[in-house]
Amino acid sequence: MSYQIEKKGDAEMTLTISVPWSDAEETYNKMTTDAAKNVSVKGFRDGKVPKDVAESKVDHQAILTETANVMIGKEFEAAAKEEKIVPIVQPHVHIKKLAAGNDIECTIEIAMKPEIEMPKKWRDAVKKANAEHAEKEVKISDEDIEKELKKLVESRAESIPVDRAAQNGDQATVDFTVMQDNVVIENGTSRDHALLLGKGVFIPGFEEKVVGMKVDEEKTFELDFPKDYHAKHLAGKPATFVVTLKKVEERKIPKLDDAFAKTLGQFNSLEELKTNIREGMTQEKKSHAKEDLRTAQLDALVDDIDVTMPAPVVAAEKEKMFTEFSQQLKMNGTDMDAYLGQIGKSREELLEEWSVQAQKRVKSALILEKLAEDLAIKDDSEKIEEEMNKTLQYYKNQGEMKKDIDTEQLYRHVSAQLKNEAVFEQLAKLTK
Repeated sequence: MSYQIEKKGDAEMTLTISVPWSDAEETYNKMTTDAAKNVSVKGFRDGKVPKDVAESKVDHQAILTETANVMIGKEFEAAAKEEKIVPIVQPHVHIKKLAAGNDIECTIEIAMKPEIEMPKKWRDAVKKANAEHAEKEVKISDEDIEKELKKLVESRAESIPVDRAAQNGDQATVDFTVMQDNVVIENGTSRDHALLLGKGVFIPGFEEKVVGMKVDEEKTFELDFPKDYHAKHLAGKPATFVVTLKKVEERKIPKLDDAFAKTLGQFNSLEELKTNIREGMTQEKKSHAKEDLRTAQLDALVDDIDVTMPAPVVAAEKEKMFTEFSQQLKMNGTDMDAYLGQIGKSREELLEEWSVQAQKRVKSALILEKLAEDLAIKDDSEKIEEEMNKTLQYYKNQGEMKKDIDTEQLYRHVSAQLKNEAVFEQLAKLTK
């Protein structure tokens, strides 16, 4: 094996590997022979194709690439063990030379975990954060309960089609097109769009124009997009709206009483429902306060620790954020392409905006990992197994195949989560 290392700072390096063809040839020949066994040639029965004919029909370039991947993988593993290289993200391989009968040459871009050094007074920073976010008594007012009950009964409203003009409080279904200079704007057409009139969730003035319309009526009107509209290229600009009202439904809201509470299946009275809502809101506020405290603790440490994040690590974190956000949008009934169209930005522009946040996320994760080491927090195999079983059971209940889950990756994920939780528990105990 032949390799060279070129370091780029403390946490990045380029590993150049050269694999002699004499080392790779046996693997290449075996792969060629195996591939030839599956070749079909007209005039020969399967499995009876002459070896030289079969081998002439296989995809030699694909086999060569596969050979390179196998050999580079072996050589990288050996070099990493010898040089104690531990990548923090998947290394990026560039094959520089690949031809049968010639040495295989490649470079591997590697990002390693940066060294985190905790400042001497890091405990003081955490103590200050703890003091500023000291747990306060959580109070839920009767008004808070009434607001939640109102949202609940409105969510259970029955929609009844009516033959009259639309009015505030109705559920309207519309088709609309938005144009500027007689040209339909990007994502400016919607069909069967549901709209609760009077809620003011659409562009100011739109719902007011729909009020008074009748089914099958078409109306054209001008409106200005708000100056703070999320799509900057439309903010404050005028547009023409062409709207057709397709359906009007009157919303019949249930009476808020014991009978309504019983329809929810687990309550015998309205008072029981109110008690449940109060408990749920109390727990939610406590959870938010807990997350705010943990954010403050990490912020205090992130600000005091100076470390350069390798570019590949930040790039990988931005991709992870992109995937998470895409999934969140999907759960809310939209997709990333539509969102990017609304805000008038490209995928690359959005990722660039997330650079600072991505660096902070990576830095926070490394700090938690370092604290787990310094505080001597070890893996608890029983707890890890218990949490893994919960995840596996969830996928089983969802009808998804457990065999597709990478159990080693799941183990590492659960281990990190439990260690982080233990770290935060220790941080919360630091008081003045």
